[in-house]
Amino acid sequence: MTIEVLSSSHNPKIKDLQKLIESSKERRSRGLFPVEGKREIMSALASGLKPVSLFICPELAAGFDISCVMADKTYSITESLYSSLAYRGSTEGVIALFEMRELSLDNIKHGSNPLIIVLESVEKPGNLGAVLRTADASGADAVILCDPLTDMYNPNVIRASLGGIFTVPCAQGSSKEVFEWLRSRGIKTYAAELNASDWYHCCDFKSPSALVMGTESTGLTDFWLERCDRRIKIPMLGKLDSLNVSVSTAILCFEAMRQRNFNGLINEK
Repeated sequence: MTIEVLSSSHNPKIKDLQKLIESSKERRSRGLFPVEGKREIMSALASGLKPVSLFICPELAAGFDISCVMADKTYSITESLYSSLAYRGSTEGVIALFEMRELSLDNIKHGSNPLIIVLESVEKPGNLGAVLRTADASGADAVILCDPLTDMYNPNVIRASLGGIFTVPCAQGSSKEVFEWLRSRGIKTYAAELNASDWYHCCDFKSPSALVMGTESTGLTDFWLERCDRRIKIPMLGKLDSLNVSVSTAILCFEAMRQRNFNGLINEK
């Protein structure tokens, strides 16, 4: 394996990487996105994504086996150069570029009794990443973005999800496309709404279900509120009028899992 040494921030390959880190437009146009951190890179590899190149700082990535990545190109960079690129506060000395996977609804494979998380117009990468972690932990079948305002391959999403973006099937589309996809599969839709009439814990999530979540600032649009099978709410006992969308999603997901007996996990203990 040939490793090219890069030491200057003016090197075209470093500038190229910097653009992919900073620009969603650049990522989309080239079909590439960066993944930082050992665990996240290994999760991406385990999901079948193809690595294109690997940037490694030997001083920070001690013990990391670069042969397991099998990237087309591997570059060794200095600690100072790596620090200027790193997105994370605590870093591990490795960044890999991967080819994007098409986020098509047609690529979603789910079981006979799916639990789907639908996010409409999510704005904050940290919230999306946290929802992906919840989806992984609760065994949700997929996370689907409707009319997204943030990039699924944003480095902050990958960081906040701890690699959950690679362990949970993901797709995106317009609200109309997603609604028709759910309806064609007989998946009942539940719209989370602050002023809904139905308490979430009184709903039956044992059959195929989609939990539809809106933004914290404006909630769901009328498109979903008018079409979902039921509108549900979480009891709020304090003075504030909403929970973080990732927290609300976690509450609903684990209620669904409780009703489903955690897919039989409880019976095993």
